[in-house]
Amino acid sequence: MKTDMLITVVEFCNIHKIEISFVRSLQQSGLIKLTTIEESTYFKADQLLLAEKYIRFYYDFNINIEGIETITHLLQQIATLQNETMLLRNRLQLYETNHIEK
Repeated sequence: MKTDMLITVVEFCNIHKIEISFVRSLQQSGLIKLTTIEESTYFKADQLLLAEKYIRFYYDFNINIEGIETITHLLQQIATLQNETMLLRNRLQLYETNHIEK
């Protein structure tokens, strides 16, 4: 695997001035995914924004890992409900358009 699209966990933690144990906690809880190559652990690019969001929750808002898990779950549920609502609105609009034309 190419490592040019990866950043090491150590480098990420140094940049953000956070403990590696925090990143490990995020990984253990399933909030982020890390990649290990030749005894080094990396973030994939798509995981960086998530990790940075969780850093803000934890360090800026003092939300623990369990709270971050809960918030993430609720945000996923909201996104699912919003998608379902949009789908239902589109179906209703299609139904109303077909009903008016008849």
